Amino acid sequence: MHHTKALLSGLMSFALHSALCLRNNGRRLATDSMPEANVHIYASAGEAARACAQRAAELLIKRLEDADHATLAVSGGSTPKMMFPVLAASAVDWKRVHLFQVDERRVPPEDAQSNYRLIHAQLITPSGIPSENVHRIRGEMWGDAAAERYAEEIQRFFRIAPGASPVFDVVHRGMGAEGHTASLFPGEPLIGDVTRLVAAVTVPAAPPERVTLLPGPLTAARHTLMLVCGSDKAPALQQVLTRKYEPFHMPAQLGTFGNPMAEWYTDSAAGALIRKP
Repeated sequence: MHHTKALLSGLMSFALHSALCLRNNGRRLATDSMPEANVHIYASAGEAARACAQRAAELLIKRLEDADHATLAVSGGSTPKMMFPVLAASAVDWKRVHLFQVDERRVPPEDAQSNYRLIHAQLITPSGIPSENVHRIRGEMWGDAAAERYAEEIQRFFRIAPGASPVFDVVHRGMGAEGHTASLFPGEPLIGDVTRLVAAVTVPAAPPERVTLLPGPLTAARHTLMLVCGSDKAPALQQVLTRKYEPFHMPAQLGTFGNPMAEWYTDSAAGALIRKP
């Protein structure tokens, strides 16, 4: 396992080095000795969420100019509550968008802890996304069965062979205070799994049983938008942006480290420890 972790980290770190480019409400900030990243810092969580929603809408609209449909994978949590209504009210042609989940708690869809319940109320219903365009994780099923079903649905939709990863047009993710993203927490062995698409996991948070996308789909996305707010996230955000590539310790680096197509949207509290000139 240690060999696998080291090999994965080394391979994915090899081509992912350059200077960090930070943006503070659009203003470039000088930094040094950091991996490349695009960080937008706003005064409040509401402003960061609005900007992230507007960027997601922009990317989806642009994709629909060249394709019959676009794909969007979203996460749950408290901050997206401010993002989803703005996104739902945008000019995106939602009839041509297929919506996926990044992760889900193993609870029924009507449960208060369900990510799908939040997404349905704040994004699906107000935007009018057709039900046939919604691809959800069945949190009411046993974890492994839900993961297998979701993986098969993704494979059918993207028409990919086993072992291949889908390319979502836009993936929205968050980050926990310890650096987790999706439902991949520090030390999770599945961070080294780059062949499967989805897995059931047990995490050190409530509720512990979850189903999540794995690194393959997360790192293959065309665009990744990270929405991270709150002072409790500041230490982890600083480490994710400034330390070497160690996804087993900082899973939020997956698909973001050195990736010019990844963008971070944060409030001033989360960005408080990011070095400024």
